[in-house]
Amino acid sequence: MAKITVIGTGYVGSVSGACLADFGNHVICVDNNAGKIESLKKGIIPIFEPGLDVVVERNSKSGRLLFTTDLASAIKESNVVFIAVGTPPADDGSADLVYVEEAARQIGKLINHYTVIVNKSTVPVGTGKKVYGWVKKELNKRNINIEFDVVSNPEFLREGSAVNDFTHPDRIVIGSESRRACDIMKDVYRSLDLNETNIIETNIESAEMIKYASNAFLAVKITFINEIANLCEHTGADILEVAKGMGKDSRIGSRFLNPGPGYGGSCFPKDTNALVKIAKEHNVILNIVEATLQTNEEQKIRAAKKIESAIGELSGKTIAILGLAFKPNTDDMRESPAITICEYLTSKGSKLRLFDPAAMNEAMWRLKSINDCLYFAADEYDAIKGSDALVIITEWNQFRNLDLEKVKELLSSPFFIDLRNIYKGEDITSMGFKYFCIGKI
Repeated sequence: MAKITVIGTGYVGSVSGACLADFGNHVICVDNNAGKIESLKKGIIPIFEPGLDVVVERNSKSGRLLFTTDLASAIKESNVVFIAVGTPPADDGSADLVYVEEAARQIGKLINHYTVIVNKSTVPVGTGKKVYGWVKKELNKRNINIEFDVVSNPEFLREGSAVNDFTHPDRIVIGSESRRACDIMKDVYRSLDLNETNIIETNIESAEMIKYASNAFLAVKITFINEIANLCEHTGADILEVAKGMGKDSRIGSRFLNPGPGYGGSCFPKDTNALVKIAKEHNVILNIVEATLQTNEEQKIRAAKKIESAIGELSGKTIAILGLAFKPNTDDMRESPAITICEYLTSKGSKLRLFDPAAMNEAMWRLKSINDCLYFAADEYDAIKGSDALVIITEWNQFRNLDLEKVKELLSSPFFIDLRNIYKGEDITSMGFKYFCIGKI
């Protein structure tokens, strides 16, 4: 099997490294953060991702998965090097490639045999050629000629289910102009190939575009159903029935047709913004994607105003907020609708009692500007206690089966605002609650 180095032990790097080792490869994960590496050696996972700890433990014990800060020794032992570093958004919305460039230049300084260099980070179209140039420049400085190839191998991981997504993917995309590199990459994913996983071989630019286009399309789909939900509220239509009817059309499909307060996270906002930036650099206007960006931000404000419309004057009110992460099974609050909603409610004079099963520490610093208005609860019922309204923002499973009798006793007023439509309105109203959701009158 392949001998692999993975540069970066963040979300993509740690999941990719552990799962590639689970495929039978020998993997060395490298990071310049010594503290993080020491934690990983002890089995302490730096991110919240269900099941990842089990995969790391299993492959560490087998000797297939190692963690180190020594990049030179790792590259010396490997024939495949994955770049899995962050590409945070720059001020103009484009992807910042400073860490990718740094990784590429380090590879150029260290390789001493044929190596396949794999872009696993989400990068703009054209980055593969830049990586090739950065590596080549460092080789020229060393005055040596070592063969290497660059491959684009984008990730399609959903936070909260990344391990399953990596081990049971819809497709593997391999972008390269080299037959030799493609064959080596197919060997890396050999266990999936045996399971007849779709492997798409294309050029580097197409592989890079597949990642951005996929995320942009899903963002558009989410935003579309939110707009239809908003219309349903004025027409008497039920968005759940509308989405169900749409989803049965095989051309459309049911996934990502769940209305809510807008999307967030580390991928959709960043990647759609970056795609728009790429288009503008080529004098192309992406009207649909640009409208999606604007409409999604408006949806977050609309959700906050729905709360205000439901309970009336916000000043002096105490509101229980259940769910702060942008989705269940993660602690990630980047671009979460909860941030916009909490800031809006407190700006109107409300006090908030917050609870999320995983994102409480994240919330303490992401919401630090309004901390004086917040109470960080011990659990969902502690958040509800004495509140004038209950608002569900993130659809964690434990919020789907609340003890409604207990909720009614703990609330000061019977306002139940379900921004994820996880309850049946008739069940809630029959208990005396005033129920509000998205996409229904």
